[in-house]
Order: sequence, then C-alpha cells, then structure tokens
Amino acid sequence: MTSILGISAFYHDSAACLVRDGEIIAAAQEERFTRIKHDHNFPVHAARYCLKEAGITAEQLDYVGFYDKPLLKFDRLLETYLDYAPSGFRSFLKSMPLWMKEKLWMPDLIRIEMAKANGVEDERAAKKARKKFEWKLLFGDHHESHAASAFYPSPFEEAAILTIDGVGEWATSSIGIGTGNEITLLKELRFPDSLGLLYSAFTYYTGFRVNSGEYKVMGLAPYGEPKYAGLIRDKLAEIRDDGSIRMNHEYFSYSQGLRMTNTAFDKVFDGPPRLPESKITQREMDLARSIQVITEEAMLKMAGFVHRETGMKRLCMAGGVALNCVANGRLLREGPFEDIWIQPAAGDAGGALGIALAIWHRYLGKPRISAEKAGSWKSSTGVPPLNHSQDARATTLPPYFDGMKGSYLGPQDSVAEIEEFLQTKNLPYKNYPREQLPGIVAGLLADEKIVGLHQGRMEFGPRALGARSIIGDARSAAMQSVMNLKIKYRESFRPFAPSVLREHLADWFELDYESPYMMLVADVVPRRRREMSEEEKGLFGISKLNIKRSEIPAVTHVDYSARIQTVRRETNPLYWEIIEAFRQKTGCPVIVNTSFNVRGEPIVCTPEDSYRCFMRTEMDYLVLETCVLDKRDQPPFEEKTDWRSEFKLD
Repeated sequence: MTSILGISAFYHDSAACLVRDGEIIAAAQEERFTRIKHDHNFPVHAARYCLKEAGITAEQLDYVGFYDKPLLKFDRLLETYLDYAPSGFRSFLKSMPLWMKEKLWMPDLIRIEMAKANGVEDERAAKKARKKFEWKLLFGDHHESHAASAFYPSPFEEAAILTIDGVGEWATSSIGIGTGNEITLLKELRFPDSLGLLYSAFTYYTGFRVNSGEYKVMGLAPYGEPKYAGLIRDKLAEIRDDGSIRMNHEYFSYSQGLRMTNTAFDKVFDGPPRLPESKITQREMDLARSIQVITEEAMLKMAGFVHRETGMKRLCMAGGVALNCVANGRLLREGPFEDIWIQPAAGDAGGALGIALAIWHRYLGKPRISAEKAGSWKSSTGVPPLNHSQDARATTLPPYFDGMKGSYLGPQDSVAEIEEFLQTKNLPYKNYPREQLPGIVAGLLADEKIVGLHQGRMEFGPRALGARSIIGDARSAAMQSVMNLKIKYRESFRPFAPSVLREHLADWFELDYESPYMMLVADVVPRRRREMSEEEKGLFGISKLNIKRSEIPAVTHVDYSARIQTVRRETNPLYWEIIEAFRQKTGCPVIVNTSFNVRGEPIVCTPEDSYRCFMRTEMDYLVLETCVLDKRDQPPFEEKTDWRSEFKLD
C-alpha cells in the first residue's frame, strides 16, 4: 500500500488529505479544528486527523506533497516589487519576514510540522524528530493541483479542465485536458491579470473581506441592476473572446499595496469603499450585480474557448472562482459542454487533495478507473426524464458516483462517544432507534422547528451537505429571516440553499442534473412560483427581501433562483431519509440547509462545537447522530466572555 499526504498551507484555507492507493481516505481543513476561520497555518490538526483515520503514523507515509511551489511564488513577489518600486515598499516589508523566516525553508518547515502532527509537541524535539522521516517530499504547481483536484475525482474518463482563482505562483487561470490518468495543461493567464482578483476587488470595495466574502457579493447581486457593467468593461477590464482578461492597473493596488483598489477606482464609482458593517446601499447592490454579470460573461467565454481548443464534451472545474455557483448554473444551461463536474473544495483547501492524487496518478503513473469506465456513472445526455411519482421509490435515477464520496471525508463521532460527552456534561437528551430518527426529525421540521444536524463524517469544503447542517422547513415564509437574524447572526439579505431529493428535483427546480455539492444555481419552476402584485414587482433593492415568491419561500432568492443540493440515498442515507419522511408528511421534498455555525465561525466539527453553537443561538433542537436534544430541557448556558468576540466577522 502507498500512503500519500497532500498539504495546502500558509495562504488561506489550509488543509490536509490522505490518499491510499488512489483512494481518498480522509480530508479536512485546519479551521475546523482550531476554530479560526480560513486558518492559514500549517494543518497540524488536519494532518493528525488524516493519519489517525488511515491508522498510520507519519513515519509510515510514502510521500508528502505540497500544493504549490513557494520559490516560484517568491519569484513573483520579487519581480512584482521591482516592477512597481518604490511603490509597494510597505507591502514588501510586511511580507518579507515570514518568507525569510519560514517559507524559503519549506522542506525543513514541513518536516518539523509533520513531527508535531505525529505527536511531538516541543519545537526542539520536533526539529530532531524530522530527521527520522524517510518519505519523499514533492511540490506541485498551484494550478496543476487545482486541475488534479478537478479531474481525478470526477466521474469522467476524459474531460476538458478549467481552473480560475486569484493567483497561484504566476497563473491566475488555466485550461487543459484530462484523459485516463493523464493531465495536460495547455494555456494559462498570468498575474497581474486575474478574473478572481477582479471579483475580489469588488468584494473589498463593497465592504466585505477578500478571500472570505466573495459569496456575499454573489448573494447580494440579485438585489441590484448591472448599471456599472459598462464602466467595468470600458475602464477596468477588457474581456477577450477567449475569456482572458486584461486589466487596467491604474485602478488597482493589489500588485504593490495593501488595498485592492485605489483613489482612481473610487472616482469611477463615485466614492470610497463601503466601510465594513456599515449600511448596504443600492450602490453596493448594483456593484455586486455588475461584477457578477462580468464574471459570468468571462466564464462563458472561457468555457467556449476550452471547448474549441479541446473538443471535449465534458468539463471539470476548480479554483476559488469555480465556487461561483450562479455562473456555474449558466455554464451548464448556456455553455457548450454536455456535462460539468466541479470540485466541492474548489479553493485552496482542495489543492491538498489535488497534489495527493497527482502524485499517485502523474508522478507514480498509477492507472485511474473512472466511474464512467466502471459503469457507475451515466451522462445526462440521452437520459429520459425521471418518473416523478409521489412514491420516491418508484423513480428511476441514472447511476452516479465520483471519487469524493459525497465530500464526507472528515471526522465522525460514534453514538457511544456522543453519549459519553452528553453524560459527562449532564446534558438531557433522548437516544432514538435509528429507524425512528428520520420521522422524529421530519416532524420537528414540519412544526417549523430549527434543527442542528450533526451526523456522519464532516464535509470537506466550504459547503455543509447534511452532515454539519442547520435545517428547517423550506415552506415557511418566516424561516429565512429567523435563520439569518436569530441563528446565524448575519446580514438579512443572505439567501439559504435547498436540499432536495434527487428523484423530485425537476418537479421543483429548472434543473434535472446532479448537484450533490451545492455548486449549481437554478430557478424554481414557474408552477411553484407565486404571482406577484404590480406593486411588489416595482420594488427595488432590499425592499424585495420579504416578498413570498414561491411554495418554498425560505430557499427562493429574490430572482427566483436557488443554490441546489441534490440528495441521494446511497450517498447520505440518514439525510435522504429525513427529507423523504418530511416529503411524506408534507408533500414537499425540499428543506432548508445552511452550514452549522454562526457568522465568522468555521463549520462545527465536534459534538462539543455543535452543542456550544446550539446553545448560543435560537435553534430549537440538536441532533447528534441518534441523540436528540430539546433546547427547553437544557441547563442554563453560561460563558465568561461574549462569544461574539471570538470570531472575526467575514
């Protein structure tokens, strides 16, 4: 057996992934263990978890892979500084100490940190222990790691590959082709021209955190109009026919400064950036809509170009921009590809998985058996419409399987471990037989109770997929507001995603395609919508928020769209059974699913994390595997400090 540990670290969303003989055994982000959102530090805790899950020590690894090439990244920083000198000197000085102290000595640093992951706590002892490791350390290219994470776990035997993010070493986007176990990157767009950095510039300008708040811009966009799209095209960025972007750097500061934009940018858009946490105005809504339109335009052109270059019928995607599920939905509907697969951990965390799989398939030359070749996946092309009968068991689904195992790759707690935790803390609960649990939870949802669901292995990637989720009744007109303001403690405009039984998807949404990782947006079907009055149609901006738009208002955004998670029984049996039991009670196969956390907090990992979040919010019930806790029965929850001070707002 060959054991490979992949690592991404030191920028944002550090993670570790363990691959054994080509199979993904475990993967997790460091933030889930440290409780620091987007934690950039070496993933000591995540690596320790991966080793434990595989039942090995660090000495038993055969290879360790790092997801990019630090020396090439350092070369970009130096060359960029020289290009802009003396401008950017403050930014240069700020970054150099970390490079000189740690990043330029990456091989030694990785071995020292791996000794800590192996249980050596003392720094001096870890430096000695590193010499015992006989595994080979390899470094991958950043966009090759993204490409590997996109293609190798996909169900496709061959596919085009598109990666788009802020920046790796030099590349900001790349296109390529995957066939069997081979990946070939054909062309790339290079720094400082970057679709990801353009989007991040508007994230900064609209008052949200870069590398954290981009999804807020996407959620805010439907409230606005694309009134600034022409200005963006005319002054800020040229979008070419192949989707490549040429930016006018007179308006940006990210190459040499500590800000994304500058005063010239301010003049174009009539004022300075919005201050974080200040009131969101119509300007920010229109800016969000404008940059979203530009991004979708560029991604459609990129997809068209890679299709022409490769002639492939299928597309795999990764990189932070691939998390833009609105654009992904348009690619599926309007693009030239028959099938699309997107890595659920598309950002930097997924690079850990990509480098591990790249070592197995590319470096070691090991074969890859795709789901398509094995017969456990069937293209959507030519599949007849599903029989959407009232009895879900009567439907016939085309086979679907990929290498991500539903992205359920993190830690899991046994019922015995959970009961030990609850009993030690003297917390009242009821442990139900497994076969009764779906009906119990479905009944709570039907009564408009909000439930924290902690079951199975934790998800890898930024989306909660029913393992560490907060769930509710999608039919409730009040649910969206209650969840935002009393559970998540976040901005009221933020939409929630639906989890829907795959068998009944097309009966509720304008989509009949797999979306297990919540990576596609589609509209609610017209017959499920509510006809709005003329007065309601005339509303603008945030005043659109509280209008009931469909039979499932809690998950219907102001433009009738929804970010969809399709649920299959074979991937997450308990979650499917809960939704099916809810369907049998209510006739609705759709529930609300949002991540189990509050604003600024990483998604929960342990039962203790889940209980703490449950008690800090106005959730009604907590489900820890088969143990159900009623908020009304819990003892008073007291903390010495205000928990809101623990987390930096995203």
